[in-house]
Amino acid sequence: MSTESTGSSEEDGSSRPAKFFPGWRMVAAAAVAQYMSAPGQSYSVAAFKEPMRAGLGVSETDYSLAYATATIVSACLLPFVGRLIDRFGARIMLPLIGGCLGSACFLMSRVESLPELYLGFMLVRSIGQGALSLVSIWLVGEWFAKRRGMATAIAGLGGGISVMTIPLINNWFIVNYGWQTGWVALSAMVSLSLVIPGWFIIRDRPEEMGLHPDGVDPKSNPQTDGPVILSSDESWTVGEVVRDLTFWKLLAVPVTSGLVGTGLVFHQVKLMGMHGLSPQMALGLMSVQAAFATLMTFPAGRATDRMESRKLLAMAMLSLAVAIIVMIWMPSLGFVIPYALLLGFHGSVLRSTAQVVWINFYGRAHQGAVRGAAWSAMILGSAIGPIPLAYSVDRYGTYTPALLAFLALPLAAAATIWTVRQPTRVVLSDE
Repeated sequence: MSTESTGSSEEDGSSRPAKFFPGWRMVAAAAVAQYMSAPGQSYSVAAFKEPMRAGLGVSETDYSLAYATATIVSACLLPFVGRLIDRFGARIMLPLIGGCLGSACFLMSRVESLPELYLGFMLVRSIGQGALSLVSIWLVGEWFAKRRGMATAIAGLGGGISVMTIPLINNWFIVNYGWQTGWVALSAMVSLSLVIPGWFIIRDRPEEMGLHPDGVDPKSNPQTDGPVILSSDESWTVGEVVRDLTFWKLLAVPVTSGLVGTGLVFHQVKLMGMHGLSPQMALGLMSVQAAFATLMTFPAGRATDRMESRKLLAMAMLSLAVAIIVMIWMPSLGFVIPYALLLGFHGSVLRSTAQVVWINFYGRAHQGAVRGAAWSAMILGSAIGPIPLAYSVDRYGTYTPALLAFLALPLAAAATIWTVRQPTRVVLSDE
């Protein structure tokens, strides 16, 4: 009798976590997916910019327009991709997306004209930056609740390490074998790491294995502190979410981060050049920023599980605002390090709190579609971000007017997000 009782307890996860909770395998798979989203990310594509332009004979404007168009297409497709993930789950979608990204990378190695470049960028941006990143966070959200912030932050390490290593890998292949081989190498890396391993490792939800999120039955270990976590039957529909004012307040964070953050990174070399920093050191600051964001991963994840989301998100927006102030009134070159650290802290909160707030507030059932809409807004912001700074320097000969305008955005976002409270679901009679 005792043996049967023990087996039942382990099967339904009702009393205590198993010795090894399978959810951590999902976190590892999500980290690999975020690492391999690199082919569609700006930091990876940047390594190919000059050799591809020279090889294809296209202007800087044409190349940039192709990339911006692909970014907008990626943003528009994300809500649709999110619905597909909600319907079919990560076990089907992650290997499928990985296979599509591997194929897209191979197609990029065969690009020979500007129309083909447009198509290639649309594929790698939509699949890599958009779909693959989205499905990885979806998977973590399904397997964790009380430790969702920490698990999301750990999975985000894949993205941080990718920033620090993929550009170097790309550059090595490009220098030694050419840009075409660089894309083929990315194709092989994506396919080998995501397609077959993803199918054998991934399970969509702990309930499929007789478990609960975190490996603990919430009835035997009820929540006593930290952010409110909704149960599955409390999940909002997408229609309810978009009618909720809190959703639009929360959007202030990803939109501001996408617009301002991308603008600062895109113009990093010239912005730092205003203060006498060399291009090499300006690019090196990106590594400092990424390293600090990675270092802050665990504190940010732990804080996400213990603090109100609005407080952490407001801190991230204020950090971004202070970084802009440092950029405008930098009294000495020594302040470039605090500038990088402020942006790094901002990035660490985005990889933890800003990822889980949607599922914490609106539940698991439609998290892909809800988060897809939020990411769509963020990516649209990132497509616009570099333009005000470019116009400012062309029109006035300085970045300062645009930077002052940028400063208002995170301050307004911080004030907006501070008013956010856990939303209350109102079910309409016709639903």
